[in-house]
Amino acid sequence: MTGDQDKGGGQAGARVKDSRQDRLKLALRENLKRRKSQARGREDVASEPADGSLDDAGGNEPRR
Repeated sequence: MTGDQDKGGGQAGARVKDSRQDRLKLALRENLKRRKSQARGREDVASEPADGSLDDAGGNEPRR
C-alpha cells in the first residue's frame, strides 16, 4: 500500500516539475526579448548625432 502512495506522489511531483520548467522557459524567453529590445534602444541612441541636431552638414534629413 505504501508503494501505491509513492507512485501517485511521483506523478504529481513530475507535473509540478514540468510546470516549473515551463515557467522558467517562458521567463528566460521574456528576459531575452527584453534584453534585445534594450540593446536595440542603446544602438539607436548611439547612432544619433551628439549635438542633438536632426540635420546633417548638407542640410538634409538623416537617413534612417
